[in-house]
Amino acid sequence: MKLLSKMSSQKSWMICCFLNFLIASVIGLLMRYVYLFPLNINYAFLLHAHSHVAMLGWAYLMIYVLIVRFFIPEEKKEKPVYNRLFWLTEFSVIGMMISFPIQGYALFSIIFSTLHIVLSYVFCRLLWKDIPKEKTPAEILLRVSVLFMVFSTFGVWCLGPAVGMLGKESVFYQIAIQFFLHFQFNGWFLFAVLALFLKQFEDKIDTKSFKIFFILLIIATFLTFAFPVSWFVKSSFLSGINTFGVIVQLIAFVFFYKMLRPQIRTFKATLDPSAKRVYGLALGSLFLKISIQLLVLIPNLAEVSHQVRNFVIGFIHLTTLGIITGFLIGILIENKLLSHQSYLLRTGLKSFIFGYIGTELFLFLQGGFIYFRNEALFGYHEGVFVMSFLIVIGLFLIVASIFKKILKLCL
Repeated sequence: MKLLSKMSSQKSWMICCFLNFLIASVIGLLMRYVYLFPLNINYAFLLHAHSHVAMLGWAYLMIYVLIVRFFIPEEKKEKPVYNRLFWLTEFSVIGMMISFPIQGYALFSIIFSTLHIVLSYVFCRLLWKDIPKEKTPAEILLRVSVLFMVFSTFGVWCLGPAVGMLGKESVFYQIAIQFFLHFQFNGWFLFAVLALFLKQFEDKIDTKSFKIFFILLIIATFLTFAFPVSWFVKSSFLSGINTFGVIVQLIAFVFFYKMLRPQIRTFKATLDPSAKRVYGLALGSLFLKISIQLLVLIPNLAEVSHQVRNFVIGFIHLTTLGIITGFLIGILIENKLLSHQSYLLRTGLKSFIFGYIGTELFLFLQGGFIYFRNEALFGYHEGVFVMSFLIVIGLFLIVASIFKKILKLCL
């Protein structure tokens, strides 16, 4: 408690986010463990806990922390409401962390999940009011990300009526889930981390290229929702919409590169090796995500992409661990919120990155073996467990490096 009292509120927020991330990764490791040594544990309940804590306890809350730091004016970010809102949101995450492994989707987990959504609306309202009315590229992206966050939750509110009227196996229910996930990951999270990334460039951005990138990315985000819908509604029209959306997305990121190209060399020169490494991870994962979306335009691959579970998990991890986490940690290191001089941090990052790359390789290789050879990859469960263990070790060392720095400041 003495340590916490000496920390700034934003520093304690950051530690809380990393602890959530560490707990989510430990739950993920336990999920790998039960394939090797079966335990009397409900796997589906663990999966719900893992996904909610990783998504809402790590990605959402760390974006919260960085938005408040970089976008809210000094005189407004000190308002008690931001601190209270953060800890209320963390309370909802802890509630999900405890209730999901015990009961899955049931009364208490639904209450805590609903509380998180309501608190996210409060956050959106605060941001809309407190963000300066300047029309910089970063602020434009941020405002749109907030709109996507609210828009995505419409899918959640449809789940109750869908279950009541048609049941959990209905097409309506499945599409409502995909609506929420698509606009959370490709709307709210992606636009928010890109806004935070562009904030690092200040006003040194080609505004003409940005406008084209911005408009095309919004169009692509809506059009590519046709892909998950096509899993449940077979239609060549939906395939055509998705194809057009993926091509629009590719063009958007061509303009993204064009927009930043004049600043890339100068920007890289200011980064230390750790920041370069994680930014490289984020941008490389973004490139792979776009490439995979282009590949699944091939009808046979489109069909199998959601039927083979390993491909689905690999793609989700590509987005969450690669793109979102890569950008977030890169921004933290670049702005000295994480100490790049710490041996613990550097070792932790290497372990995390190696574990992430390893799990992706095992997931996609296993998916390929199932699809092409109708058999499992030898040593898959052992290999993916080891790689997941490296992710846990990496996050543990990162958290340890943060506490070590705080102890030095407090002593």
